Amino acid sequence: MSGDLLLSIDLGTQSVRALLFDRQGRLHGRVQQVFTDYQREQPGWMTHDGEAFWQAAAGCCRRLLAEHPAGRVAGVSVTTQRGSIVPMAADGRCLAPAVIWLDQRRATQLPRLSPLWRAAFRMAGVSRTIETLQRDAEVNWWAEHQPDMLRGAHKLMLVSGLLHQRLTGRFADSVGSQVAYLPFDYKRHAWSGSADWKWQALAVQREQLPELLPVGARLGEVTPPAAALTGLLAGTPVIAAAADKACEILGSGALAPHIGALSYGTTATLNQTLPRYVEPEPFVPPYPAAVRGHYSLEMQIARGFWLVSWFKQQFGHPERESAQVLGVAPEQLFDELIADIPPGSLGLTLLPTWSPGIRHPGPEAKGAVIGFGEAHTRAHLYRAILEGLAYGLREGAERLQRRSGVKFTALHASGGGAQSDACLQLTADVFRLPVARPHTHETSGLGASMDCAVGLGLHANMEAAVAEMTRVARWFEPRPEAADRYDRLYAQVYRPMYGRLQPLFERIRAITGYPG
Repeated sequence: MSGDLLLSIDLGTQSVRALLFDRQGRLHGRVQQVFTDYQREQPGWMTHDGEAFWQAAAGCCRRLLAEHPAGRVAGVSVTTQRGSIVPMAADGRCLAPAVIWLDQRRATQLPRLSPLWRAAFRMAGVSRTIETLQRDAEVNWWAEHQPDMLRGAHKLMLVSGLLHQRLTGRFADSVGSQVAYLPFDYKRHAWSGSADWKWQALAVQREQLPELLPVGARLGEVTPPAAALTGLLAGTPVIAAAADKACEILGSGALAPHIGALSYGTTATLNQTLPRYVEPEPFVPPYPAAVRGHYSLEMQIARGFWLVSWFKQQFGHPERESAQVLGVAPEQLFDELIADIPPGSLGLTLLPTWSPGIRHPGPEAKGAVIGFGEAHTRAHLYRAILEGLAYGLREGAERLQRRSGVKFTALHASGGGAQSDACLQLTADVFRLPVARPHTHETSGLGASMDCAVGLGLHANMEAAVAEMTRVARWFEPRPEAADRYDRLYAQVYRPMYGRLQPLFERIRAITGYPG
């Protein structure tokens, strides 16, 4: 292939996009399809037809390549949502819908661990963590409720693996995509060894897992049937990339350990990329990075910019109506709404632990807002949401830096929230660090294209790809007066909130059964 463009398929939770980048990271074309067809058979469940995922991705490619010659495409890479899994037959059929990472079903009949492992986990104080993993694992739910289907599954594939199989005909996936409840060794970047406890904890057999290839490896070539559906040329190389968060980090240019990668998406995350294995918390592994042999330490706020969506639905009716008339995003008008609200929102402080966790936050966790007074308006509440998210990410950053021994000197921000000037300015103030907005908001797709470029030899290594394909569109510098106020509010108000409210959260849970 002598093409000069790189095609990324970026299949997230909200939509799938086909993107064309050149070797300098410039976006040449973009086609998107929003998902409106998730199934919710029961409250808390969330699934999607696997074949429909593929058809949507193929359709986006076909529409994109109707405007750009397929011969210009040097290679293809895939990046997808993490943790969504689908059982597949040997002929490639999906045997059941893909269970999405947001699905809340839980197994009740758990595989039994050996007495030795149970004792070891008890001594380490992680028995509850292991049990939660087992309950959350899709394979254990299938073993309990659909055992015949699970036994008959040829392979259990992540959505990335599903797309790779459809493109190449091969049951193979990238090491960089492996973030799921499967027996994966996060230190060796391979399936777990036969003696690993995960084989006892999870109802899956080794032969049911696909072949794994390292980031940048050639997974195969586009088959004639896939070419007919996508508009790609048969024989186009398919190069292993990584999961969407990992590619987003890479596409934002946050490869060095001293650069923190912020993602203001549905789930808000802060990541640090290292060439060595460091657990962000004891017994919590780092995820594979979008760079071969590297690790991504992560802390997350499960309900990140979901809180902004919640505010928009509950309190943002004027901005939603005005945005339709003006042809702009409502979030742009929210920035104007809080333009005159001072840093600290007159003391209104939000705790963003709106989803239960395992340790911090724990299973009793709930969100909270304190400090209301008669002067507060919905504008103060919106700013308090942004500030609460920034406080939570700062707390996570402090934990990551302690674990890694590397201090952040700057932050690179991606995700929908990174398009908000107000959000990035207050983030710079809360962290007291400069915050960069990348030159494109399509950082996941760009990161996948960078993996493709290095895998094809278009750039000598990832450092060269970062230098050539990423750049900063705008820096946001911390303002000393605002940073001083945030330091005091963070240390004296935000940090003590969870500990003070935790007993009340536990009582609420005991009385109401929520969260269950």
